[in-house]
Amino acid sequence: MRYGKTMTTATILTALLAAAPLAAGAQSKMEEAKDKAKTMTQDTKTAVSDSWITSKTKIALFADERVKGTQVSVDTMKGGVVHLRGKVDSPEAKEAASEIAKGIEGVQSVKNDLQVVTPATRKMVDARDEDIDKAVKARLSNDAQIKSVDVRTDAGVVTLTGEVPSISAAAKASEVARNVPGVKSVKNELTVRQAGK
Repeated sequence: MRYGKTMTTATILTALLAAAPLAAGAQSKMEEAKDKAKTMTQDTKTAVSDSWITSKTKIALFADERVKGTQVSVDTMKGGVVHLRGKVDSPEAKEAASEIAKGIEGVQSVKNDLQVVTPATRKMVDARDEDIDKAVKARLSNDAQIKSVDVRTDAGVVTLTGEVPSISAAAKASEVARNVPGVKSVKNELTVRQAGK
């Protein structure tokens, strides 16, 4: 009987010792899972608070008559940094947008990349895109290899699309477009036609 008891006790102790590392491993995995859940929760809270800051800032900009809310794009980066972009009518509107954003709860700092463009200048810029389009198309039409290139201009940036017979024709199209007054840059998205087509 004594031998049986000793053997049973030894078996139980062996089983407990063998299970101890498994329990410790399970415990550490549980700790890892808790840490991961905590991190995900914090990331979610950050995302929610960032979107909350963005929304509150937009609402405040629309509510303030010093700034036209439609002219300002708002993004909130990690750490409560609000980024303002767009074109506003005056330096006062640019400064007011910064003040408004700084007054929102949770905002740590404001990166103000707003450009001041008066309404009269904005109309000239918009009209100039159409003029640039026409001028680029007119110049391209003088060359048989590039006359069928499609042209689109946005804020002085000309985008060329379509098919050309060679890489040199694509380069020439870029050069022609770049030499038109008012063109800030050229995006060449032309494809070179395959031989035999």
